[in-house]
Amino acid sequence: MDARVDISQLLETSPGSPFPLGASPDGTGCNFAVYSPDARAVILCLYHADTEEPLDELILPAKTGNVWHGHVQHIAPGQLYGFRVDRGEGHLHSAPTDKLLIDPYAKKLSRPAHWNARQYANDSHFMVPKCVVVDPAKYPPVNSTRPAVPVHKRVVYEAHIKGLTQLHPSVPEHERGKYLGACHPEVLEHLVGLGITTVQFLPLASFMPEPYITEKGLTNYWGYNPINFFSPEPRYANDDALAEVRHMVECYHHAGLEVIVDVVFNHTAEGGKGGPVLSFKGLSPNQSYLFEQTADGDLVYSNHSGCGNTVHTAQPAMMTLIMEALRYWVEVIGVDGFRFDLAVCLGRDPQAYSKTAGLLRAIEQDPVLKHAVLIAEPWDIGPGGYQVGNFPEPWLEVNDKYRDTIRAFWRGDEGLAGDFATRLMGSRDIFHKGYRHINTSVNHITYHDGFTLHDLVSYAERHNEANGEDNRDGHGHNLSANYGAEGETKDEHILNMRERQKRNMFATLMFSQGTPHILGGDELSKTQQGNNNAYCQDNALNWYDWTLNKRKQDFLQFCQYVVRLRQSSELLSRINLQDDKYYHAYNVSAVNWYKPDGTDKASEDWQQAHNQAFGVEIRGCARDERSAEHWFLCVNASDNDVRFNLPRLSPRGGWSLHLDTRYSSLAEQPAICIQHVFLQAGHSLALFSYAEKNG
Repeated sequence: MDARVDISQLLETSPGSPFPLGASPDGTGCNFAVYSPDARAVILCLYHADTEEPLDELILPAKTGNVWHGHVQHIAPGQLYGFRVDRGEGHLHSAPTDKLLIDPYAKKLSRPAHWNARQYANDSHFMVPKCVVVDPAKYPPVNSTRPAVPVHKRVVYEAHIKGLTQLHPSVPEHERGKYLGACHPEVLEHLVGLGITTVQFLPLASFMPEPYITEKGLTNYWGYNPINFFSPEPRYANDDALAEVRHMVECYHHAGLEVIVDVVFNHTAEGGKGGPVLSFKGLSPNQSYLFEQTADGDLVYSNHSGCGNTVHTAQPAMMTLIMEALRYWVEVIGVDGFRFDLAVCLGRDPQAYSKTAGLLRAIEQDPVLKHAVLIAEPWDIGPGGYQVGNFPEPWLEVNDKYRDTIRAFWRGDEGLAGDFATRLMGSRDIFHKGYRHINTSVNHITYHDGFTLHDLVSYAERHNEANGEDNRDGHGHNLSANYGAEGETKDEHILNMRERQKRNMFATLMFSQGTPHILGGDELSKTQQGNNNAYCQDNALNWYDWTLNKRKQDFLQFCQYVVRLRQSSELLSRINLQDDKYYHAYNVSAVNWYKPDGTDKASEDWQQAHNQAFGVEIRGCARDERSAEHWFLCVNASDNDVRFNLPRLSPRGGWSLHLDTRYSSLAEQPAICIQHVFLQAGHSLALFSYAEKNG
C-alpha cells in the first residue's frame, strides 16, 4: 500500500496546546497552534514532502482565547503544511478558504515564493510555498563565541548574499549566490583584508517579489517584501536554508566578523487592498495591519511603508511575534544584530511615533536583544515619519544628513564647510553630547538604494530605464557629478578626477566620528551603469565584478589602507571630549580649527560661501604627552591648490604624512615629514600625525 495513504489514515487529532505558536513536534506527533481571532474555523492542510500534493485537511479541534490549536499523531519533522481559515461572511477583510496561508511562526519554507496570477486564482496552494515542520533539536541555540567588536571599532559593510558571490571566480558554481558561497574562504579573506568588522546583509527572511514587478518580467532582487519573519530565504540555499545560513554565520564568527541582518517589520508582501492573501491577511488582518479612516468614512490600510500596508507593531500579538523572531535570529541562527528598515514603523503606537513606544521599550529591556547591534533607518513615509536623532539610546541611526553633506561638499557646492565639519565630528547637532555616544551616527555616502560610489562620480543624472518605469523611479536628488562626461569614458583627465573624488569621500568616511558604513562593492569600483534604484535587477548590474584592472586595484588597496589607519587610532575612531558626559573619561585635550594661513577659524568664517579649505587639529591626551596621538587633517574641496600652515609646535618636531588623496596609488605617495608649510592640492585631503624627534 502507498505509504502516503497509510499516514493519512493514521492521522488522529487531539486538542493539544495553544502554546508555543507554530508547529512543535514531540516524538509522537506535532502540535499546531495559530493566532486567528476572528476565525470560525482553522483548517490544517498537510502536503506530501516530495510533490507538495495534498495529503489531508484537518480542522484544528480546539480554541483557547484567540489561538486555534491541535495535536496530530504521527506528524514528524519535514512534514509540509499550511492553514486555511473560515472567517464567515461580513468581515471587512475576509479571506476565502481557497487561499493557503503561511504560518507566521514557520521556521522553514519548502521553496521560494513567486507570484503567479494563474496559480493564485482559485486554490492558491499551487503558488504558495509550504511550511516545514522543524525539529528544534536539529538546530539548537548557537553557542559559538561571537566577535567582541568595540562600538568605536565597528566598520559596517553592506552586502547582498547573491551579489557578493555570483561572479566570484573562486566560488564553486553551485555555491554562487548562496549562503555557502558567501562564506567561501576567499570571500572571507577579502572582507577581513578590507578591514571591516561587521557585514550587514540585505534581508535574509523569506520574501516574495511584488506582483506588478513580476508581471513586468523583473523581480525584487533586494528582498524587502517579506512573507515570513522567521524562515530564512530559500533562494539562497542549495538544500536546507536554516542549516546553511547558520553555517554561514558561524564561518563569519570564526573569521572575527559580526553579522547583521536587514529586517523588514514595517510591511509584508500582502500589500494593501487587492493585494494577495498569503498569511496575515487570512489569519488576523485586523490585528496585523494598521488601518485608518478616509474623509469619506472608508476604512483603508495605512501605508506608512509605501508598499501598501503597515504592520501594526503596537498590537500585542504582532509585538510578540516580532520579539520572538528577533530572538530566534540571534539565538538559533546566530546573528549579532539588526538594521531595521523604515524603523519609525516600530515606534508607531499605534499611529504616531514615540521613542518610548512599547516595542522599542521591549527591545531595549530584552535580555537576548539588549546586547545586539541595533541600527535604525529612522524614517518612513507616514505622518511625522522623519525621526533622525530621535531613537532611544543605545540605537545607532542611519544619518542621511551626513550622506548629503559629504557628497555636496566634495562635489564643490559652496557654503558647506561648517556643516561638513559638524558631520566630521559625529553630527553632534543631531546626536547630542551626554545623551548619545560619539559613534551613534551611521555615516554613509552610499547605500544599496542609490548610486554606488563609482557611479556617484560618473553620472550627473540617474539612468533607471532598465527598471521599466521610464526613468521616473529612484532618487532625483543625488548630489552627484560626472566631471565632464556622462558615464563611461576614456578621457584620462576625467577618470583621474573621478578616482580622486572617490578617494576623498572614502577617506572622509573613515576619518569621521561615528560608525562608518561601506556599500559592498564600492571597494571594487562597482558600477550599476547609473541605475540608482536597482532593486529589480537580478543580473550583472547588481553582482560584484571581481576582475580588477590597475585603477581598480589601486583603489582597493587605498580602501584597505584607510580602514587600517582608522582602526589603528583611538582618536580617529572615537573622540571623547571633556564636555561630553556620556563616558566618565576623555581622550582629547584640544580640537582646533584653522584657516589655511594658520590662524584660528572664527565663527563667521564657516558661513563664507567660498570657504572650501580648512584644517583640523586633534590633540590627544595621555599620561605621557609624547605618546599621545596628535593628528592634523587638511581638507581642500576647491579647484585651486592651497598653501597650508600647520601648527609649529617644536623645533625638534614635525608632521608626518600618512595620506594624500592627490596620488592615484599608495606607491606614489611620498614619505615626508614637514614642520610648517604644506601645499595642498585642489580636490584633495591630507592627514598628518605629529611627533617630536628623540635627542
